[in-house]
Amino acid sequence: MAILSIQSRVTSGYVGNAVAVPILQRFRHDVWPIDTVAYSNHPAHGAFTGGVRPAMEIAALAAGLDTRGLFADCHAVLSGYLGSAETGPVVFDVAARIRAAGGGAFWCCDPVMGDNGRFYVADGIPEFFRDLAIPAADIITPNVFEAEYLSGVSIHSAVDAVQAARVLRRAGPATVIVTGIREGCSIAAIAVTADGVWKSSAPFIDIPAHGAGDAFVALYVGHILGGKDTGQALALAVSGIHALLAASVTADDLMLVERLDDILAPPYVFGASAMC
Repeated sequence: MAILSIQSRVTSGYVGNAVAVPILQRFRHDVWPIDTVAYSNHPAHGAFTGGVRPAMEIAALAAGLDTRGLFADCHAVLSGYLGSAETGPVVFDVAARIRAAGGGAFWCCDPVMGDNGRFYVADGIPEFFRDLAIPAADIITPNVFEAEYLSGVSIHSAVDAVQAARVLRRAGPATVIVTGIREGCSIAAIAVTADGVWKSSAPFIDIPAHGAGDAFVALYVGHILGGKDTGQALALAVSGIHALLAASVTADDLMLVERLDDILAPPYVFGASAMC
């Protein structure tokens, strides 16, 4: 299956397309990456070089796929870090055109805006996600901070996250996944659809996890395209990320290449339980 992945790129490390592409390729999917930024490394490491790719260049790359008639062959659009507010409408338009092409594609939008109580994106990006992307996307995957902003619901537990997800579902997306829910020594993710609510938890590993959210979304999309249902895909994605983080405790970046097999088929699966 073909996936258009529009998100960031780093030369060193595993963030954005640098982590999503190898994961999705390991699922044997054909991935078409369009990078919204090109950085030497994740900015959290300190000094970095590179910059944001112009929105017109991103639009031109997508137009090239359309010219070749590839939009109808696309099964999923995955979007993440935008880099600039001008890129938002481009992603919105490309996702709409691909879904209208008749290939049955869905749009999974990771509304990357911030974490741990603060925004780290350019002005205008949070508003784009809130006002345009969230109502149009099929699947959204905010972390706790992002879900609070988008829904207006304060999240202190998985129950709160479910409430926020239900508010967001009423805005448009069929599936809402909220990640990074701390519960004592565990960390959980919940998924809410019209069919039910699922929760999967794993032991919390306290390390800088740059790229872990991008990896989680790629895993979830890969398992969904592989025929897993929402609860199964959630559990496998949570378990895969736990395996990846456990292997990366002493490393500066995610140990992705060494653990690709383990994160796609984790040695231990933390199941997903149904919630009311």
